[in-house]
Amino acid sequence: MTEQDLSQNYKGAFGKRIGFGKKPALIMIDFVEAYFDPSCSLYAGTESALESGLRLQAVAREVGVPVIYTNVVYNKTALNGGRFYQKSMTLHHFLEGSPMGAWPKGLVPGEDELVISKQYASAFFGTSLASTLTSLGVDTLIHTGVSTSGCIRATCVDCNSHGFIPIIVREAVGDRHPAPHEANLFDMDAKYGDVVSEAETISYLRNLGRNL
Repeated sequence: MTEQDLSQNYKGAFGKRIGFGKKPALIMIDFVEAYFDPSCSLYAGTESALESGLRLQAVAREVGVPVIYTNVVYNKTALNGGRFYQKSMTLHHFLEGSPMGAWPKGLVPGEDELVISKQYASAFFGTSLASTLTSLGVDTLIHTGVSTSGCIRATCVDCNSHGFIPIIVREAVGDRHPAPHEANLFDMDAKYGDVVSEAETISYLRNLGRNL
């Protein structure tokens, strides 16, 4: 099936736009050293996604939009890793104290910004994220990070399920291969949230800031 055939097949059944809400938060999902160190088996070559995420971080801070970060951390015996850790060949890079779990160069969470450590793909599963967003009155979660087919998609689906609007910034998410990256962007945009450009997102944030 060609890309045109696929789009035609989905037309009329999927692809409705939700649009940005009134009060967003920016989430930076698993931007950690493992994905940017060529010596690591998790290296994904997604430096451009980090650069885009940092530009969005700067604008979010400028206009007073909350910025939330996630990382993956397991205790030294991976007792809290469950089947996810058992299935994976790479999650040992996130054992407590591993240098691969550190923030990459240029990414520094602020002292007043929230870091959520998780053990599974979704930033919502087993964490306080949904409660935090609700308490802040947030209705829109802007997704950045890695990887598109894993933690981004899982977070997007749960975001939708918890009643928040998932916005996925195309330039600010990445995967180790273009095929799963594009397939998951297509599917998230069709069924769960809106895939938008960095420029569109920055415009939305700046307009929001002017109206605060």
